[in-house]
Amino acid sequence: MAHDSFDIEDLVSCYRRGVFPMADSREDEKVFLIDPQRRGVFPLNGFHVPSRLARTVRSGPFEVTVDQDFTAVLEACAETKPGRPETWINLPIQRLYEALHSSGRAHSVECRREGRLVGGLYGVSLGGAFFGESMFSRERDASKVALVHLVGRLIGGGYRLLDAQFMTEHLAQFGATEISRTVYRRRLDEALETPADFYRFAGTGAEVLQAISQAS
Repeated sequence: MAHDSFDIEDLVSCYRRGVFPMADSREDEKVFLIDPQRRGVFPLNGFHVPSRLARTVRSGPFEVTVDQDFTAVLEACAETKPGRPETWINLPIQRLYEALHSSGRAHSVECRREGRLVGGLYGVSLGGAFFGESMFSRERDASKVALVHLVGRLIGGGYRLLDAQFMTEHLAQFGATEISRTVYRRRLDEALETPADFYRFAGTGAEVLQAISQAS
């Protein structure tokens, strides 16, 4: 795909159809679209917070914010590291998501310790659907704490769908499941028609855990 002719409205249209962009590597300028036959999703009404992680969230070891440093989160997600020598976030994709964030349709959750960014995630928000794109962690549990705060925020904001894209063992511990493309698109259509507000709910760790437990 020629990235110079692909803009954020094209990107939004892709998400509405259930497909999303990727690249082969950080250096590869080409962008291609993915339409998996099986899709990983988090159940917002049955999200599981492991007990040890719940204690961490409740103790509040990180300062958790949203949309304060979207680009830093995205760039951290794009970094190579042991066990992940390549990243699918190339520069054309980065520019698209930065523009989507500027338009209010992409968000980040940041975790900091003593002012230093130590974990976070980012994704795309359309109607009552949130598409989780990537997360990173420089300290133990930082990305997991960001995920729990995201889920509490989505529940409080009236969202219907949290798309995880690909199913992994790591995501299964939170209750993520794999569904067919057909079922996913039906859920996506319903979520896109649902009004939701990313900023309606902002709580402490204990309040986030309470919102999740009440939804389960």
